Amino acid sequence: MAEHLASIFGTEKDKVNCSFYYKIGACRHGERCSRKHVKPTYSPTVLLANIYKNPAHDPQCKMTEEELQEHFDLFYEDFFVEVAKYGEIEEMKVCDNVGDHLVGNVYIRYRYEEDALKAVEDLNNRFYAGRPLYAELSPVTDFREACCRQNEKGECQRGGFCNFMHIKKVSRGLLDDLYESQRKSIRMLRHSHSSHSHSRD
Repeated sequence: MAEHLASIFGTEKDKVNCSFYYKIGACRHGERCSRKHVKPTYSPTVLLANIYKNPAHDPQCKMTEEELQEHFDLFYEDFFVEVAKYGEIEEMKVCDNVGDHLVGNVYIRYRYEEDALKAVEDLNNRFYAGRPLYAELSPVTDFREACCRQNEKGECQRGGFCNFMHIKKVSRGLLDDLYESQRKSIRMLRHSHSSHSHSRD
């Protein structure tokens, strides 16, 4: 019995726990959902809800594709540099959905769970673009499960209202630069730690 329950946990067959919350860390029914949203006590992933304001979602928007990409890249770089202060980032994803429960969501998966916890505690006392941040640990650890496969092929019929993540793409060069500078600062940090400990010996 326990094995059966473990095998269906968080799937559509699970009548108790919400499969959407388990897969994407958000559910369109929110608090009204008839199934449980079990918030993790430990997770390497942090969710910051409704952070990125995509100008393309505004019907009055006159920006070109290039300007929209530049707007997003600037946001991504700024945010990545900020949240990298808490620990090594493995992945940072920004949702391009327009449904209330996913719009502008930022997911950050750290290498270590304790860094994610530290980030949540600190970020909840901070503001971004004049608005308070709401951070929580997310059950999502595998973004392949959470993302809309049709959208990745350009075939999703539901568009921004899809219940699976539509990930906004960051410029490739920028992504490489961010991870490279993160690796460098980690190496420098390790080097300074080891030289400190040698000087104390």
